[in-house]
Amino acid sequence: MVTAFVDMVGFALVLPLLPLYAKDFGASPSTIGFLLASFAFAQLVTSPLWGRLSDRVGRRPVIVGGQVLNAVAFLFFAASDSVWLLLLSRLAQGVGSGTIAANQAYVADAIRPEERAKALGWITAATSAGVMLGPALGSASLTWTGSNAAPGLIAAVFSAMNVVFAWIWLPESSSDESRAASQERRPLRHALVEVLRSPARPVHALIWVYTSGMLAFMGVTSIMSLYLSDRFDVTKESIGGFYAVIGFCSFVMRGFLLGPLVQRFGEVRVMRFGVAALAAGMITAPLAAGPWLFLLVLMSMPVGTALLFPSATSLISRFAPRGEGGQIHGVQQAFGGASRLLAPVFAGLLYELRPPGVAFGGAGPFWLSATVVTLTAFLAMRLKSSEHAPVPEAAPLAEAEA
Repeated sequence: MVTAFVDMVGFALVLPLLPLYAKDFGASPSTIGFLLASFAFAQLVTSPLWGRLSDRVGRRPVIVGGQVLNAVAFLFFAASDSVWLLLLSRLAQGVGSGTIAANQAYVADAIRPEERAKALGWITAATSAGVMLGPALGSASLTWTGSNAAPGLIAAVFSAMNVVFAWIWLPESSSDESRAASQERRPLRHALVEVLRSPARPVHALIWVYTSGMLAFMGVTSIMSLYLSDRFDVTKESIGGFYAVIGFCSFVMRGFLLGPLVQRFGEVRVMRFGVAALAAGMITAPLAAGPWLFLLVLMSMPVGTALLFPSATSLISRFAPRGEGGQIHGVQQAFGGASRLLAPVFAGLLYELRPPGVAFGGAGPFWLSATVVTLTAFLAMRLKSSEHAPVPEAAPLAEAEA
């Protein structure tokens, strides 16, 4: 949880500033979309490889290695004086963040199946706290120092602290037995192709639910800074406050409400609630007449992501074959990475084509994302509530060792 928190403070510290920095360097909305998508491209390519490597050598060295790459990426961000250096920073950070598959597999190693959604909620609550603190700290550092390099340097320090913390205190979660079993698993390309070939299988349907939800969510968040700037004149110095409020809402949901909701309704129903909340926020946010009403309406989005993503990830871990936990989560992140790659590109292009002088001209990405979320609902409805029980070959490693 501490590792996830510190990692997200650094990530969120620079994220809302990136589109505005690129805008200052003369980038168009579509160029900014491609810039944001570069992170997802790097994560898409590397997530399955990081997940597979964590099955083979352990979770801890992979997580530490990702933090080292993130520190380097933030130094590039601090030194950026052009769109090209911002691109290099995003690519390096995407490679470092590809280790999220190892983080998810770590939870699956250490936590019993019935507790995983709650545990993932705790982990993501820690990241939400980082989302809450990071943007505010980034905007404040600009105000205090007057230097565009300050947010990147502070984020690099956080990542370096994380390397030291994880190296000293983070224990290895996988066993020698599970790493040995990983030598006999399916080739990675087969695992990727099977998601396309057999989308109706429970684990594959869950990956598609996660992927579609991520596509819609990234379609909105990738242009939100530009939307707030263009419609409500929100500046770099104040944009962090909006993200901080959203992060606080997500923190409360994941840290305090997700666990009880899963116990009461089950992971499948909670996942469906998340889909509905996401769609509601995306449909109504562009109708808001002012920035604070926009933020109030948008609150349903962190509620939706808090319910959707941890529940889907927990269910995926239940169906992961023995010795393939990292690989399955790597496949999940590869498909999620494809969403993170495509969504900013299409959202940026759609936003750039908005009619000039029209109040709702920038609403296209919101409503297109709402359509994608609605289609996701059909995937979620295909899953039966009884399908959250693990199949025999998917027994969690910690339970098998016991």
